[in-house]
Amino acid sequence: MTTQTVSPRSPRAARPLTRTGRWARGAVGVAALFAASELLGRAEVVDRSYLPPASEIVTRAVELVGDTLFLQYLLDTLTAWAVGLGLAIAIAVPLGLLLGSVPAVNTATRAIVEFLRPIPSVALIPLAGLLLGSGLNMKVALIVYAASWPILFNTMYGLDEVDPAAKETLRVFGFGRAEILLRVSLPSAAPFIATGIRLAAAIALILAVGTEIIAGFGEGLGIFIAQAYSMPDGARDVLAGTVWAGTLGLAIDAGLGQTQRRMFRWHHARQGGTT
Repeated sequence: MTTQTVSPRSPRAARPLTRTGRWARGAVGVAALFAASELLGRAEVVDRSYLPPASEIVTRAVELVGDTLFLQYLLDTLTAWAVGLGLAIAIAVPLGLLLGSVPAVNTATRAIVEFLRPIPSVALIPLAGLLLGSGLNMKVALIVYAASWPILFNTMYGLDEVDPAAKETLRVFGFGRAEILLRVSLPSAAPFIATGIRLAAAIALILAVGTEIIAGFGEGLGIFIAQAYSMPDGARDVLAGTVWAGTLGLAIDAGLGQTQRRMFRWHHARQGGTT
C-alpha cells in the first residue's frame, strides 16, 4: 500500500504596507467616520444641538484659524506641552540611565517608583493648583509627572537590550562604566528612548488639554472647550476644539515618527516592522 504525502501549501507571507498604503487606509477610516457623523447629524438621530453634522464641525474648526483669541489659546497649550515634555526628557532619561545601569540604586528606589507610578495625574490637580496656582506652572508640573514614566521605563528597557558582548569587549580593553554607558549602552538604547518620548508626547498633550478642562481656569485649548461647553448650543465649538486637539496629536506623532525613522533606520530595518 502506497502512502501519498501531500505537502501543504505555504501561505504567502503578508507584505508590509507601504507608507502610502498606511496613509490610504487612514484616509478611508477618517472618511468613513466623517460620513457617519454627517449622516447622523443630518438625519437628526441625535439632536443637532448635541451632535452637529461633521461638515459644520470642520467648517467651524477652519474658521477658528482666523480667531486671534483661539490661536493664543492654542499657543498656550503648545507652550505647556513643549516645556513639560522637554523637562520630562531632561529628568527621565538620566534617571533611567542611572536606574538601569546601577542595580543598587534601582533596588533602593523601586518601592518609591512603584508607589508613585499608579497615581493618576488628574488626581494631583487640586494639590498642584494650591501649590503652584493656575496657569503654566501647574500644567507643566503635571505634564512632567505623567510624561516621565514612559521615557523612564523605555530607557531602562533599552539598557536591558544592550548586547552584553559589546559591553564586555570594552571592559576588557580597560574602559570604565561611564565610558561603556556613553559608547555602547546609550546608542543602543536610543531607539527605545525615542519610542518612550513619542509615547510621552501624546500623554503630555492629553494632560495639557485635560488639565485645562478639569481645572477650569487659566488659558489654553482646554479652556476654550470648557467655556464652549457652558454656552448654549456650544456643541459645535466643543467638537471643533476637539478636532484641533486630535489634529495636533496626529501632527506631533507623525513628526516624531518620521524623525525616529530617519535617525534610527538601522534599528527600523533590523526590526523589520513599521513605527
